[in-house]
Amino acid sequence: MELKVFKDTLMAAGGSFDAKAELPVETEILIPDYLPQVFKIVKCFVHLVVLQKQVIGGRVTLDGYLRCVVCYQAGEDQSLCQTEQKLPFTKTIEFNMDGFAMCQVQVGGELEYLNCRAVNQRRIDLRGAYALTVKVSCQVEQEIVTAVADCGAEQKLTLLSGIRPAACLDKPMTAEEEIGFPEQPAAVLDISGAAVVDEVKVISGKAVVKGRVQARVLYRTGPGYRLDTLRQEVPFNQIVDLDGVGEDCICFAAVEPTGCTLMAGQDGHNTISVNALLHLRAWRSVECYAVGDAFSTQYEMEAEMQQTGMEQVAARLDETVDATVGGVLPDENAELIHCFVTVNPLELVPGSGTLQLRGRAMAHLLCMNSLGEIDCYDKAFEFTLPQLFEGAPEHYRAECWAGVSEVSVSKNGSEMTARVLLRVTGLVLQRQTENVLAELRCLEPLVRPDPEVALRICYAKQGENLFDIAKRYHVSPGAMKLCNRLDELELPRDLRLLVPVVI
Repeated sequence: MELKVFKDTLMAAGGSFDAKAELPVETEILIPDYLPQVFKIVKCFVHLVVLQKQVIGGRVTLDGYLRCVVCYQAGEDQSLCQTEQKLPFTKTIEFNMDGFAMCQVQVGGELEYLNCRAVNQRRIDLRGAYALTVKVSCQVEQEIVTAVADCGAEQKLTLLSGIRPAACLDKPMTAEEEIGFPEQPAAVLDISGAAVVDEVKVISGKAVVKGRVQARVLYRTGPGYRLDTLRQEVPFNQIVDLDGVGEDCICFAAVEPTGCTLMAGQDGHNTISVNALLHLRAWRSVECYAVGDAFSTQYEMEAEMQQTGMEQVAARLDETVDATVGGVLPDENAELIHCFVTVNPLELVPGSGTLQLRGRAMAHLLCMNSLGEIDCYDKAFEFTLPQLFEGAPEHYRAECWAGVSEVSVSKNGSEMTARVLLRVTGLVLQRQTENVLAELRCLEPLVRPDPEVALRICYAKQGENLFDIAKRYHVSPGAMKLCNRLDELELPRDLRLLVPVVI
């Protein structure tokens, strides 16, 4: 008689690879003639926009640009002005992983340092570096044993449950909407905001994503530094082709605004255009049984074990976080103008036996000092999300996007307080591993000690599994269950068990 071993191929969670790279920030910005000349550089911001992620073999290639935004003070009328420039880049990173069937690439980063200076009244020089972080998570096709039969084989099945990625898409999108101002702007300093996804639906290989971008336009209507804010919702409706994704798939979408422009029209009819990245994830729920352990009542057996990892969605995030930052201003008589906020990528950090998502951000406070010059004061702060996760950090990965929904700032004497509302959307995925059978082989026929003994007694503890006890004695777990009149394999209390030898 030959042992029958049945196998199947499972899409399992493979390894992950983390890398860091540096993007140089080296450029000159020429101020066009229609903008005022530079008197003083106030602040420079650098934003990362990744347009395409391509994986070929063990190499990931990133295409995108760094959006450099410079706020400066004009010399003639103390006007606060803004100019920007895009620095395109292509970055290739090699990762040391072979044999993967699919992978997801997460990209983030933060500014390492930046020197921004006015070479003359029409030219700004930027020199710095942007630290890029790349995480590659792979899925592999793994062969597992799903059943064994004949040769007196007994098996213990383990349920493997998780998700199988069906689509991982990061797609640039644009949305437009008309916007009306109480008074036509003389200059627009900033357009930013956060996005809300209202609906995600999968229909016959297509995903329909509906939502809106809550845009905030910061502008001035005349010379000077006094600013106004106008809020405008920009709806979007995206239809995306997803080959192989059916209605049985579960979808998640997040929209990350990357830049906005205002186009002036006739008779005060303006159009706001929002550029954003649509992050779309689709997966199927997977459940299957694998043989977690096996033995024979007739033969000695040799077993090889392996670890199988499955990912599960630990949390879907759609949170509004209220954070406060404060401090003493160097100039007590400074007049508050505005507060910009930049947010770094979120990370899972341990604390008090659990994991929590933490974000770091910087509040950039623009003030007019008592000398008539605009200064920028930076205040760092942290924020945490309420969800708690059990386990080690290496068992989780988070794909999160944070946007600033609202900023309000107040001053009391020399003390300033900024309240920041952030909107965080994303997924937290947990990896669970199980030991399952990789191979099973029959050896020599089993030689039983004391063949004349027909019955043995075993003293077992609460919580022990009848399969493990039967394996020690090479008897059928079903026979032991029947002989001892038990309903379950796991023992409910300390018991004295009868162990039949001859079945």
